[in-house]
Amino acid sequence: MSSLSQRLYARLVRPVRGGGRGPQPERADPEVSANGLRQIAAAALQNAGDQVVNAGTVLPWLLAAVGAPVGLVGLLVPVRESGSLLPQALLSPRVRRRTQRRWVWVAGAGVQAAAAAGMALAAATTEGALAGALVLTTLALFAMGRSLCSIASKDVMARTIPKGQRGQINGLSTLASGVVAVTIGLGIRLWGGEGTDVTLLALLLGGAALAWVAGAAVYATVREPAAAPEAAEPGDWWRDAWRLLSRDAPFRRFVTVRTLLLVSALSPPFLVVLAAERGGAGLSGLGPFVIAQGAARMIGGRLFGRLADRSSRRLMAFGALAASLVVLALLGLSALGVVREAPWLYAVGYFVLALVHTGVRVARKTYVVDMAEPDQVTEYVAVSNTLMGALLLVTGAVNAALATFGAEVALAFLALLGLTGVVVARTLPEVSARG
Repeated sequence: MSSLSQRLYARLVRPVRGGGRGPQPERADPEVSANGLRQIAAAALQNAGDQVVNAGTVLPWLLAAVGAPVGLVGLLVPVRESGSLLPQALLSPRVRRRTQRRWVWVAGAGVQAAAAAGMALAAATTEGALAGALVLTTLALFAMGRSLCSIASKDVMARTIPKGQRGQINGLSTLASGVVAVTIGLGIRLWGGEGTDVTLLALLLGGAALAWVAGAAVYATVREPAAAPEAAEPGDWWRDAWRLLSRDAPFRRFVTVRTLLLVSALSPPFLVVLAAERGGAGLSGLGPFVIAQGAARMIGGRLFGRLADRSSRRLMAFGALAASLVVLALLGLSALGVVREAPWLYAVGYFVLALVHTGVRVARKTYVVDMAEPDQVTEYVAVSNTLMGALLLVTGAVNAALATFGAEVALAFLALLGLTGVVVARTLPEVSARG
């Protein structure tokens, strides 16, 4: 069995020479191969579930189908993203005290499975504002589980997989999620039907819960060396974070720009809602949006990686400009009635926004790493993520309030936010190797 896992792992992952300390072995270590395959499988199952519990596609359509207020749609992305970012400052010290951290991932997957099952139950048994509130509540629980998995997975990978192989494992799981998304999208498109019955969506959410259960079972078999428990206090982290934010002006400006770039993250759900309300295609109309999300994941990383290395600052500015222009163009076409006659334009706009958002994510991740000294990277990333969790809630609340006047008002606000981000991003210092 170890020989088979070695051969399969060697086909999937090719060690990068010099990626680790010392020369890379010609043949993968049996334990590394087994651990790598288990982590690939668990991450693929998690990402498969993610494509169903998706705040940009399935969940907005679900809220529209159950008749939830449109303002709740504006809270989907903030609740999911901030719910996974904000707890990290408090959870990280507690996780680092444990010697076997794979069980943290298993616990996080269990929480996500329970949350997905709760969403399925809410979709099948309630409607209107109550259904929307229950979906948001279970989504917050889901985000907490996601936070646990995020913290633990990086730690376990660092101690079980050598450098030069970790990125490929992450890439394979991302590719798998794109393939799953396209497959689910095609299935919904073919068998979704013309009605808005939520039964299929509830079944999909139930299937997502089972995917996390399977992922937890796989991840529990990872052979993890015992880690030395670390003494870390949350209060120390908060003091250090405040010191960094108050003294580092470029970092403060980066956080401001990152907030203004939310146009590409928060706009897509409103396009899904508008399509659900105006497209008249029933549940099958959700399929193209799920396909678009998967296609953007599959091609976005390769497309924007080199551009970010040349100038992540420019790529952030370009992404904000492109997203804002796409939103404004769709609003203009909607006002003219063009989209009513061609509702597929919403899906095209969604794909462009998803692709642009992939570029924005690559750019901001590259920028924060490039701007920091090597021993500052962890602190910069942790502080910016936690701050973004709080800012996402504030921005999402404002956007949700505006959405009560119509999805178009919320989209116009996000487009204005993005155009402001273009101006501010141009004032950031250039930190890339090739400006």
